[in-house]
Amino acid sequence: MATHDLPQPDYAKNMKIIGYSDQGGRPDGVQLMVHNGYAYIGHMFSKGFSVVDVRDPKNPRPVAYMPAPHNTWNIHLQTHDDLLLVINAKDMFAAAEFQDERAYYKGALGKKVGTADAQDIGSRDWTAGMAVYDISHPEEIRQIGFMPVNGGGIHRIWYTGGRWAYASALIDGFTDYIFITIDMSDPTQPREAGRFWLPGMNLAAGENPDWPPTRRYGLHHPIISGDTAYAAWRDAGLVMIDVANRSDPKLIVHRNWSPPYGGGTHNCLPLPDRDLLVVLDEAVLDNLEDGLKFIWMFDVREPSNPVSISTFPTPAEADYTRKGGHFGPHNLHENRPGSFVSSELIFATYQNAGVRVFDIRDQYRPVEVGAFVPPAPARLMDHRPGRPRVIQSCDVFVDAQGLVYCNDYNGGLFILGFNP
Repeated sequence: MATHDLPQPDYAKNMKIIGYSDQGGRPDGVQLMVHNGYAYIGHMFSKGFSVVDVRDPKNPRPVAYMPAPHNTWNIHLQTHDDLLLVINAKDMFAAAEFQDERAYYKGALGKKVGTADAQDIGSRDWTAGMAVYDISHPEEIRQIGFMPVNGGGIHRIWYTGGRWAYASALIDGFTDYIFITIDMSDPTQPREAGRFWLPGMNLAAGENPDWPPTRRYGLHHPIISGDTAYAAWRDAGLVMIDVANRSDPKLIVHRNWSPPYGGGTHNCLPLPDRDLLVVLDEAVLDNLEDGLKFIWMFDVREPSNPVSISTFPTPAEADYTRKGGHFGPHNLHENRPGSFVSSELIFATYQNAGVRVFDIRDQYRPVEVGAFVPPAPARLMDHRPGRPRVIQSCDVFVDAQGLVYCNDYNGGLFILGFNP
């Protein structure tokens, strides 16, 4: 695509567009990984995942598409070496009960799906678990393994090679997603090794929640550093877990600031060289219905007592509240091995406010140093009723050379340069 044909941003600061792809006519994306010159992109509405050759970032080229099983989504994935791990779970946004997104983000998800009470097991029409693919030949990937889950499925995985993977799983008998460890010693036969949940989530064991029924006390996903899992537990906030014994994870500390803040904790990114933790609360409803959300900086020098010491600035060069859709944080670049790793620059998506870059050299005063707000998507892939045609920047990945990759629920893949 020639430079003059590239989509032009609504706003940019110290960032410019280098390349763009509609991902083979499937421009919707959720999690993306860039690995050995290829982008792997989980779709929200296109029922599967795609592979895009980005070795020439000015001319990204879709090369493969893998359809999802019936009524199943593959929205999240992980890459390392020659392996690709892909979640399989009930396609929530295709279900009638979740066409109003408030139903997905409020209350115990397992109750609504029917897995909390293990209802209608024989009539479930989705695939639940984790698929493993060989990506040694990225344009001809093949599935080599699968780990089934009894329940709704896997939501998001953390895997950076070696024996252990970690994930959030919606399992029969639990109110919502819990933490599991996965033994990857044989990639063709991954197996669950251990699990952890907050007390009150295990209905099958007779536990009862002590939080309001409108709250989502469910794990989004963990990030692992050493023997600690930093788990984003949606409306339950931050949960730090000792995983030295992968078969028997133990609680280190649980911190929650909702209420008074609006919940939705989505990412917990450790910066171990500085004893800091970046914690992002996701904006999950339109027009700030769930309140203004923040990215928080925590001091974790004392693991038993994480302390919030600052918040990142909120984009303010336009009236994003009135723009429509979700305004606020969604995802962080997570410093994966082999990608751009920094404890001074943080990359985040802000949904209708695009991509943001923050300088955190002074941890008490994060400063925005870059921004890119894509134009409105050409069309809506989101089939839910009443969705506005505005950008909803979803995930961001920064490669080892500093190129920034960003996608959207509807708008395709943007490849950006950042020059502060």
